[in-house]
Amino acid sequence: MALRPVMVNIKALDHSAVGRFWAEALGWSAYSPGVTTYVGPGGGLVWPDPVALGIDVVPVPEPGTTTKNRVHLDLATTSAAHQSELVERLKALGATPADVGQGTVPWTVLADPEGNEFCVLEPREIYRDTGPIAAVVVDCADPRAMGRFWDEALDWTLHEVTDDRAVLRSAKEVGPYLEFLRTPDAKTAPDRVHLDLLPYPGDDKAAEAARLRALGATDLDLGQGDVPWTCLADPEGHEFCVLAPS
Repeated sequence: MALRPVMVNIKALDHSAVGRFWAEALGWSAYSPGVTTYVGPGGGLVWPDPVALGIDVVPVPEPGTTTKNRVHLDLATTSAAHQSELVERLKALGATPADVGQGTVPWTVLADPEGNEFCVLEPREIYRDTGPIAAVVVDCADPRAMGRFWDEALDWTLHEVTDDRAVLRSAKEVGPYLEFLRTPDAKTAPDRVHLDLLPYPGDDKAAEAARLRALGATDLDLGQGDVPWTCLADPEGHEFCVLAPS
């Protein structure tokens, strides 16, 4: 049994507008398969995408808080000129500069039209083949513990684990990285951004959820009611969902 991340879930007041922003930002397409806006590579909706992590923008009635998100996206660039051009293009699309206490750093911190922070990275060799999303980055207190949990939870490979960070990537060596970075900030609000996981065909969602609970995950009630997915939290309270195989 195994699970794979298939998309990043972002809550938004205006899911269509936020979806359009991310589609333009990544050079992808926005699709409306139901009540959400799904953003994925162009050429027609393919889900789950075999390489990319899509973005599913979900409508909610409440705005986000002013608290920094514990999960954000890092965007890849190929040169200093590309980084500068991308930052300017994103601002023209509605992104705004964001100060999360980063100080003087070689990357640029922005926020999407509803205040979700993300980073435009300076060129880094490690991200040369990830596609537009270099990494999904998660703030945490204990990267070693997060590395152990998520290494067991997913079919991805644990590439690095230290006191400061844990790094995973698809065993196929494609798509973005999943990175857990040590941060002193404690959780103060529900996560506005989280991962959605999917069992492989033939695997059982209930059995996968039970396996995750045995690893230290806990059930999560977000007021979701009777839905076909299972809402859980990892040992540090990061929310995620296990979707039902289609």
